[in-house]
Amino acid sequence: MDDLIIISNLNDFIFCPASIYFHKLYGNEERLMFGRKIEQNKIINQTEVLKQIRNKSEYLKEGINLLENLSSTLESETDYLTIMGIEGNAAKIYFPRMFENAKWNGRKPRIKNDYINVTLDIGYTMLFNIVDAILQVYGFDTYYGVFHKCFYMRKSLVCDIMEPMRPIIDYSVRKAINLGQCKEEHFEEYNRRWCLKYKNNPAYIQFLMTSILEFKNDIFMYIQKYYRYIMKMKSVEDIPVFKIR
Repeated sequence: MDDLIIISNLNDFIFCPASIYFHKLYGNEERLMFGRKIEQNKIINQTEVLKQIRNKSEYLKEGINLLENLSSTLESETDYLTIMGIEGNAAKIYFPRMFENAKWNGRKPRIKNDYINVTLDIGYTMLFNIVDAILQVYGFDTYYGVFHKCFYMRKSLVCDIMEPMRPIIDYSVRKAINLGQCKEEHFEEYNRRWCLKYKNNPAYIQFLMTSILEFKNDIFMYIQKYYRYIMKMKSVEDIPVFKIR
């Protein structure tokens, strides 16, 4: 009975966890291939948003070339630590160039040591919750990831699926800085952590949500394709790709 999947004739939504299939589909080798694919997808999208920046400096152009090389390097990698190392190197190339228009102190998730990192974390959280909701509509156990390790109270599958979508938020924050919508003065320091002032919450929610909603159809269709991919037990090589245009 645990393996019973009931699929509506009217749509693709399911009424018991798709993770029944999901748990059985991947071995360790397939998980690594999956991880390589999503990290490569993210690096390609990071490259794409850098290309969308006008008036490119030589520093930015150099970063685009370096990211393209890293993406190619991932094609043949099958080691978990190596894949994560390449992802880390890509981040070190990407973020300083994405935020060369501001005082960038390095990407430090959850530490909240400057206003840019806080804004990125807010945007990623909003995107995370949207992806989580859609995955649950399709019946996935969002705590059970493929590439991201299962960790206490972490929805690892959401981390997997949203990985190539993160540049949506990055580009939105850069644009907001250029337009004066995101400023250091909108934040305050509390217990050695930067926090957005309460009165500025609506404005930040608006520009971040607007950027996400521009891709709402792409996000939904990507997760729908992922669901169909899982249910048809396709090869890891056929995993859907999320494109930022």
